[in-house]
Amino acid sequence: MNFQTQTAPIGALATEQNKVLRNTYMMLSLTMIPTVIGAFIGTSMNLSFMAASPIMSSLIMFGLMMGMMFAVSALRNSVWGIAALLGFTFVAGVFLGPILQVALHLKNGAQLIGMAATGTGIIFFSLATIATVTKKDFSFMGKFLFIGLILLIVASLANLFFQIPALSLTISAIAVLIFSAYILFDVSRIVNGGETNYVMATLGLYLSIYNLFINLLQLLMAFTGQRD
Repeated sequence: MNFQTQTAPIGALATEQNKVLRNTYMMLSLTMIPTVIGAFIGTSMNLSFMAASPIMSSLIMFGLMMGMMFAVSALRNSVWGIAALLGFTFVAGVFLGPILQVALHLKNGAQLIGMAATGTGIIFFSLATIATVTKKDFSFMGKFLFIGLILLIVASLANLFFQIPALSLTISAIAVLIFSAYILFDVSRIVNGGETNYVMATLGLYLSIYNLFINLLQLLMAFTGQRD
């Protein structure tokens, strides 16, 4: 009798966690549509003004994305949260325009973009599978990842002024490690019941995938880009 009483809530909790994970993956797949549309628009736009003032444009982009992330968080419990999330991913796609334009000016630019996308997919599915199958709790990584993320943001903002190539590559390499670890951390939180809102779960995973792709592409362009 006691065994049945105790296992019923556990079974219900596991079902709810699986539902959140399933909805998160479905929503994550959906976010790729506005991202691709936004990226196509971004690569078609004349973004020379961003190259003329990279510091100001980067700060504006950062501020706009932070504001939209706040909107997603504020609306996360309503259907408007989904709309805000899709709007955010569209804008994020547009903001991919500058780096995609730079890549496409390389002889092997299209190949590098494909390699970055493939590498991002392999890393995501590998780490998501590890977190899902093992069900290990990686929440202990939270503090270290947050501190690492803050330091990464500070270093990135500082390098907007100093423009040191070696530092830029170092930042990208560290970013790949941090956002890969965030995928493991975020999926683990969903699997273990630490995140029960699939809108916020999707946002977290999307940001990790987005930043992982950008930094992988930057590394590939730096080391294997073929210029005319």
